[in-house]
Amino acid sequence: MARKRRATEVFSMSFLDCMSCGFGAVILFFMIINAQVQETTEQDPSSLMAETTKLEREILEGRKNLVLARNTIEDLEEEQQTAEGQIAQIIQLIEQLRAELSKYDQDTIAKIEAVEQLQADIKTLEEEVARLIQLAAEQETEGARIRQFDQEGQGSRQYLTGLKLDGQRTLILVDVSASMLDDTIVNIIRRRNMSDTEKLRSVKWRQTVATVDWLTAQVRPGTDFQIYMYNNTTEPAIKGSKGTWLTADDNTQLDEAVDTLRRTIPTAGTNLRGAFEAARELEPRPDNIILLADGLPTMDAESTNRRTVTGRQRLNMFRDAIREIPRGIPVNVFLYPLEGDYEAPIAYWALSFETGGSMISVSRDWP
Repeated sequence: MARKRRATEVFSMSFLDCMSCGFGAVILFFMIINAQVQETTEQDPSSLMAETTKLEREILEGRKNLVLARNTIEDLEEEQQTAEGQIAQIIQLIEQLRAELSKYDQDTIAKIEAVEQLQADIKTLEEEVARLIQLAAEQETEGARIRQFDQEGQGSRQYLTGLKLDGQRTLILVDVSASMLDDTIVNIIRRRNMSDTEKLRSVKWRQTVATVDWLTAQVRPGTDFQIYMYNNTTEPAIKGSKGTWLTADDNTQLDEAVDTLRRTIPTAGTNLRGAFEAARELEPRPDNIILLADGLPTMDAESTNRRTVTGRQRLNMFRDAIREIPRGIPVNVFLYPLEGDYEAPIAYWALSFETGGSMISVSRDWP
């Protein structure tokens, strides 16, 4: 007998349980979300307001600073315009002053030239008087000279005032450094790079040799002499005579010394201290020193590591050098011109004055 099928129920207990659990889970989920939203919404907004207020204040302060900056820029632009106007006025004033100064310089130059012309006229007259006096004295002593000096066309110009050539022992110190090639620094450098023949033709050096020639012509018979050449070193004009005196009775040695100078090429620096040390070594000591120089020394030893030397250093070297001069000996200075060495005339004049000698500023056409 067939079993009767049981009727199927759609809404059984199991299905309802599942549906209830699902709705409960949904409700629980919405309750959790609602609680979080309420917690977030109920949070205290005071901290956010404070931050907002702070930002607003900073924005306001920034706007104020911006306004101040714009005002400052405007003030600076006005000051710049004012300064540019003042600069233009100052430049115009400078140009006016330059024009006035140029006018005054021209007037001053004219006055200086007039004064120099008067001084030259006075000097010419004094030289003429001295020439006449010296000529009379030379006529009396001409026969006693052992050497003659007569530069062609100018034999009557062999005179000096204030120079003393008396004494038993006369030492002549001749500067043979490179500066004796010319009067200006530029020409000294040019001639230093020329051939030896051109160096010997230098007008300044030939004038120096002529001066020594003139001096040796004034040496009296029966006296002693010595001629030293000095640059960075000091050597006698006659080889082998260092430290000894030569007699002036025979003009052979005088001629030899002058001929040596004519063949000597000026070179190297100037060590004046070495020259005076050589003078100190002479025995017996000299009673008259004649110094031919053109400026302050550039060295205080035979060699130096200096590439340049200042005016103050040169003056200090000069002061150290003159301490080597034996006491009581007059120093007569023949000073030749040299560009830029402004302190040399004063220093050498003081030396000759303190020692009882004389200083001669050599003119371009003497002897």
